[in-house]
Amino acid sequence: MKKIVILLLKGANLSSIENPRQGFEEANAYLVNSSRAPLFDIQLAALEPRVQLNNGLYEVQAHQLVHTIKKADLILIPALQEPVATYVQENQAIIPWLLQQYRSGAEIASLCMGAFLLAATGLLDNKNCVTHWKAGNQFSQLFPKVRLLTDKILTDENGVYTSSGAYSASNLILYLIEKYAGREVAIYCSKYFQIDIQRSSQSPFIIFSGMKDHNDDAIREAQEYIEKNFEERLPVDTLCERFAIGRRTFERRFKKATTNTIVEYIQKVKIEAAKKLLEQGRKTIQEIMYDVGYNDVKAFRDVFKKITGMTPVDYKLKYEKINV
Repeated sequence: MKKIVILLLKGANLSSIENPRQGFEEANAYLVNSSRAPLFDIQLAALEPRVQLNNGLYEVQAHQLVHTIKKADLILIPALQEPVATYVQENQAIIPWLLQQYRSGAEIASLCMGAFLLAATGLLDNKNCVTHWKAGNQFSQLFPKVRLLTDKILTDENGVYTSSGAYSASNLILYLIEKYAGREVAIYCSKYFQIDIQRSSQSPFIIFSGMKDHNDDAIREAQEYIEKNFEERLPVDTLCERFAIGRRTFERRFKKATTNTIVEYIQKVKIEAAKKLLEQGRKTIQEIMYDVGYNDVKAFRDVFKKITGMTPVDYKLKYEKINV
């Protein structure tokens, strides 16, 4: 059997512990109902016998203490709540055990903002990683050696897995069930839990919010100007003149402060505004295109799809208000 260890951590979110537990349990049930042996031995493990979760709202009892586990096949790091950096510090004691287990052959997966603790082990250095889109800026600041992907649902590199935010973590659970138990079992679980097994991007869910938690006042002023004037054409040279900064210096400082190039930032602000208008359903796509400063249909469509993973038409159909 595959020993699956789900960690009970300080500051963990209960749903990111219970959802994978149910997923692997249902996979076992399907195998048994198909006259096959169960595959997964699922254990909740912690440094202490009982752990309080969700700010003390729940208390969960561990099946095992981590130091009694000689070898795991897969270790799941659940999502951490805010303030995530504080909870990473409070869970530092688990890191040596995680590293020892990985060196002994265990695979390790983080769910949502559990990626912060996984990154703190160093196992994500120079690897791809995903986490909740809302935490992306903070993650990049804390772990610059990790290649954060903003659009993917999951990553898989050398026995280290990460998943994007919230319920998208369920896609990683299906991925792991398929890896260990096969496609048939994963498809059954996707139907049982009503999860879209084919979804590969979190781009349609991202709400862009420019990172302003930096010390470059001129760049912050430029960000605010872009956000207030997104409906205009905003050539980079014009912005440089407005803020009296040479182009090369402006581009370097902007990217360092915001993690986006100037052009990327302008595009994301415009597309975020377009998304909100599409969700309201009051205007045509062409009207919205003009409202956010585009006058070329193909250019607008291409940028929209690059950022959201969907065409404007598909986005409108998915999110506009429906009267029933």
